[in-house]
Amino acid sequence: MSLKLAVSFAPTHSATGGLAILLTTSGAEMPAGASEADPAGVYARAAKAAKFTGKALATLDVVAPHGSPLDRMVVIGLGKGDALTGHDWLKAGGVATAALKGAEKVAIYMDVPGLEVSPKAAADFTLGMLLRAYKFDTYKTKKKAEDDEEKGDKTVKVTIVTAQAAAAKKAFAETEAIADGVTLARDLVNEPANVLGPLEFAAKAKELEKLGVEVEILTEKEMKKLGMGALLGVAQGSVRPPRLVVMQWKGGKSKDKPIAFVGKGVVFDTGGISIKPAGGMEDMKGDMGGAAAVTGLMHVLAARKAKVNAIGILGLVENMPDGNAQRPGDIVTSMSGQTIEVINTDAEGRLVLCDALWYCNDRFEPAFMINLATLTGAITVALGSLHAGLFSNDDDLSEKLLAAGLTTNERLWRMPLGKDYDKLIDSKFADMKNTGGRQAGSITAAQFLKRFVKDTPWAHLDIAGTAMGSPNDEINQSWGSGYGVRLLDELVRANYES
Repeated sequence: MSLKLAVSFAPTHSATGGLAILLTTSGAEMPAGASEADPAGVYARAAKAAKFTGKALATLDVVAPHGSPLDRMVVIGLGKGDALTGHDWLKAGGVATAALKGAEKVAIYMDVPGLEVSPKAAADFTLGMLLRAYKFDTYKTKKKAEDDEEKGDKTVKVTIVTAQAAAAKKAFAETEAIADGVTLARDLVNEPANVLGPLEFAAKAKELEKLGVEVEILTEKEMKKLGMGALLGVAQGSVRPPRLVVMQWKGGKSKDKPIAFVGKGVVFDTGGISIKPAGGMEDMKGDMGGAAAVTGLMHVLAARKAKVNAIGILGLVENMPDGNAQRPGDIVTSMSGQTIEVINTDAEGRLVLCDALWYCNDRFEPAFMINLATLTGAITVALGSLHAGLFSNDDDLSEKLLAAGLTTNERLWRMPLGKDYDKLIDSKFADMKNTGGRQAGSITAAQFLKRFVKDTPWAHLDIAGTAMGSPNDEINQSWGSGYGVRLLDELVRANYES
């Protein structure tokens, strides 16, 4: 369970035990809040002894400061401070959570001498704290002794002390919604597949109705009637039935076209008959990271009452190799009417997405569509785990996504599309085949999807390297990162709210 943080904001604070966290920039002599936390002036001596200079994200930990009513005082460096971004404040907040170490109450003095700390910066700092506090240990019955303080059975009281407390509290109301959306996405990715199947995932999405999201769940029978042969072909080897979840948030004007997000939700991917190697297959419980991100995003938009009309669609299936599973060489008919030769049953995500994209476009005629998917290992070879791949038929949408990625540090790198790549997925027996082979694997997957979006502005985000197993950092210590939630919320916030 995540460490619970009860956050409040105050313009002033009297230090009466517990932990105080102070912030300083490089070379600053005295952090804000020092008069309350450090009346005897031990900071200068402690900083000199520890060679602490206020370098970005460096910490100075003073236990029971002389003459202070506090148990501990921690000073966090912000670096030069003249060009701090929102992500820098997030990271500083993450460092603050790491410094709690069993404290039951903490006062954080946000006002830094010589630095203007905006209400948004205070909110971003607090968001960083919440994101770092996340921990998934639901199934551990025995905790390590050092983890006792983080079991989640107690709440840490956090007071953010800033002269702009009222404005910071208002800004935090929205960032708290982001934290909840990222937490939801992380939980979904981290859950084992025996607990979270298509039905259970759909039920999780259904819970968004409490926030005002309209949720429909299409059954196998309904999808068959719609002609979703590509999606259903993936699911036919599993005893667990597929589901298509349709979520609608109507926060904009009724005349405004909706914007749409589509997520690949393969709750477990064995590869089907083209079965994967055993090594690392357990990670395929995270092959629904795209659907998790879309679900988390819809939570955020509803929770912060975003002024936009948004559609979220999840294609939920399990890819299993039983006696009823589709075979390499099978030909399926998609909802679009286009036929697909299944060369490799492990190239299943695009089969799920193509029907979901077509359905979304056909029913809602959105202003644009963005799909997210842990689609190819090839993208991790190209970009590792620091960028997700961006493929798009629209330059304007791409530029907005790239900018949102830089703002949130959920970074994207645009990859090429082109007619020459189409030749790699031409089939002798059908309109196309579902894989073009080893070369340009992530590109041919995108070319495949492009055939199902018509002229609608569209972007495909291949998040195979970023949604799960990405490196831990200041704001994420979880295997499931929740990648995409903050990225897409920023995209909507900066460009599409009326």
